[in-house]
Amino acid sequence: MTSTNRISEAAAPPFDTVLVANRGEIACRVIRTLRSLGIRSVAIYSDADASAKHVALADLAVGIGGTAPSESYLRIDAIIEACRRTGAQAVHPGYGFLAENVEFAKALDAAGITFIGPGIEAIDVMGDKIRSKNHVMDFGVPCVPGIAEPGLSDEQLIAAAPGVGFPLLIKPSAGGGGKGMHIVERLDDMAATLLTARRVAASAFGDDTLFLERLVQAPRHIEVQVLADNHGNVVHFGERECSLQRRHQKVIEEAPSPLLESLNDGGATRARIGEAACNAARSVHYSGAGTVEFLVSDNAPDEFFFMEMNTRLQVEHPVTEMVTGVDLVEWQVRIAAGEVLTVAQSDVVLTGHAVEARVYAEVPERNFMPSIGQVLALDERGTIFDASGVDYNDGLDPATADPDVRIDSAMRPRLEVTGDYDPMLAKVIAWGPDRKAALDKLDSALGRYTLLGLDTNVEYLRLLINDGDVRAGHLDTGLIDRKLPELQFRHAGDAELIAVAMTAWLDREGSTLAGDAWRTPDAWRVGGRAPWTVSLGLPGGTVSTVSVVGQDGLQRGGPRPGHAMVRVDGGAEHRVLVLGRSASSVDLEIDGGRVRFALGGTPGRASVGTPGGHRGVREVFLGNDGWSCRLEVLDREVRLHRVLAGIQREEGAADPEVRSPMPGTVVSVSVANGDAVEAGQVLLAVEAMKMEHQLVASVSGTVHLTIKTGDLVKADQVLATIHVPEGTPDSAANASETAANTSAAANTSASIGAENDKEV
Repeated sequence: MTSTNRISEAAAPPFDTVLVANRGEIACRVIRTLRSLGIRSVAIYSDADASAKHVALADLAVGIGGTAPSESYLRIDAIIEACRRTGAQAVHPGYGFLAENVEFAKALDAAGITFIGPGIEAIDVMGDKIRSKNHVMDFGVPCVPGIAEPGLSDEQLIAAAPGVGFPLLIKPSAGGGGKGMHIVERLDDMAATLLTARRVAASAFGDDTLFLERLVQAPRHIEVQVLADNHGNVVHFGERECSLQRRHQKVIEEAPSPLLESLNDGGATRARIGEAACNAARSVHYSGAGTVEFLVSDNAPDEFFFMEMNTRLQVEHPVTEMVTGVDLVEWQVRIAAGEVLTVAQSDVVLTGHAVEARVYAEVPERNFMPSIGQVLALDERGTIFDASGVDYNDGLDPATADPDVRIDSAMRPRLEVTGDYDPMLAKVIAWGPDRKAALDKLDSALGRYTLLGLDTNVEYLRLLINDGDVRAGHLDTGLIDRKLPELQFRHAGDAELIAVAMTAWLDREGSTLAGDAWRTPDAWRVGGRAPWTVSLGLPGGTVSTVSVVGQDGLQRGGPRPGHAMVRVDGGAEHRVLVLGRSASSVDLEIDGGRVRFALGGTPGRASVGTPGGHRGVREVFLGNDGWSCRLEVLDREVRLHRVLAGIQREEGAADPEVRSPMPGTVVSVSVANGDAVEAGQVLLAVEAMKMEHQLVASVSGTVHLTIKTGDLVKADQVLATIHVPEGTPDSAANASETAANTSAAANTSASIGAENDKEV
């Protein structure tokens, strides 16, 4: 990495106290720079975030109540009051929430508090997609052909469509993050699509204003980072490519763009697109850090078109910092204090390559369904820690054992990740002298990243960055959607089941009273040992049985503790040695091959079967190489129930089950116990991460509910069953219909409103 262009650390701090009006990793990242500048930091937090990492890191923290964003982080009055209580002279908004809210900027100005961001004019103009496009075109910034005028009727938009050209995009003026966009291939489809687009825009954004834009084929998302001061200086810091997106949300970002790097005249194109970005900033007298987004066709990379300007810091800003050595947050603070930008355009040199991966709480295999849970084990930097009291590094330094890897994270042990906010947990950023080296470094860092207690997309990120097209730099915004069905995700196999079984076996050994032959964990009996067995629940409801027989076979130096012979579901016998065991990991040798897993169990629950232990189900999380899964240790009663249910499903004798596709909250129930329902009828809705998912009946019959409105539910939890009277056509197809129901439910998810804390 290049050395940073930092200002003299001897300079006086630009402010005494700054309030960070945000949460999560960006709040932690801003606090880090404030600390380096000698500025006192103030955090705000909702009721749900009282134990959050940013609260612990800040010098002061003020609770502003509520849980939902509208009750907390979007409360302008509460934030201004927090500034008054703490003496904060300035506010850093981070990204999302109020970062681009012109009313927030006005309110701070009226209160005499500095907004660490651009002026009101810039936020106002660039916050309106129609107005911003028309505005920057007057300053020579190229825009995609289209029509963007306020107040156009459906008839006017239909009349203008042929001039724009097909295929085209219908886009909401107030939208963001790809929400509410619709592709139209033919003129005949315009009228119906406009009706849908207006309805979605009005519901999501409170504004049904639409505009048309030609659809750029094989589009690549390239954006330019700019800094501008209040003295007329504007500088760009090169481009970032953010073409790898799912649902129009960025997943992988890098700097510089592999597309521009591949061109013979890439340097000239970079200069042109950089100057266009600077012109866009100059057009609104911009100050601070901003990002100008462009659309570039892979088929015509010498052309680029303005999409929008984000008047705040971007999630992906670290890749620019890694290749330029500039602390963008520091410059935001200094510019807001009136200092002159001392970096000239000629000073900006891009060195090497940096790639960022966003770690989300989600399940890619289930169409990126959100995940919630408690952080039971955390290993972001290479050493396993768990939630048993070991204090994970909550410091401000994002460094890892590798100086070329940076982790910006909001994670800490015991943290509850809820469905109230954006599902991004952390960012892993890697630098290398070239793109291949950076991707290799990122892959290695993700392989060391372990977070147990909830599902994450880390395995998916590794699969993605090792895809042939991604490695070759053949990127476009639709690549993820095309690749997802081809990806081979890992599932729990014998090694994982053996690891959990051996852990339970060792726990039982440790709790057994010495000398009591009838209570030994290996079921000792006259004539030899009988197997000790444990039943494990797998995702999807299946059950596996693992049998363990402890051995006293001689090893070098005498008997080897932990030596056992193990069978999974009555299959081949495996010879297993326990090489190491801690509260957070287990190290095994299975048939001569070594494997290590990080472990995390539900706090407060004793091992199943021990005297006084928790009866029923004990969750165990394990993982390695960036992969993780959840297994359940079952008692006899639960095991018998699940096995019987599985047999009934196979024989078509079980009532179809309606299962939750993800953890969340039941927000509505549309039927009552005993109601007759029809196939396809909506039964209830589950909400997580501000997304509402409707669950429907797979067959016609009588519904039996196992939940009520307000209940918290887990992924795969049975929420309802439907009894189909014998002799009806549906009764013979229960098993297959049940499996289809969860998939259908997952595909009927609908946004319940603009996600105010989301950032693209």
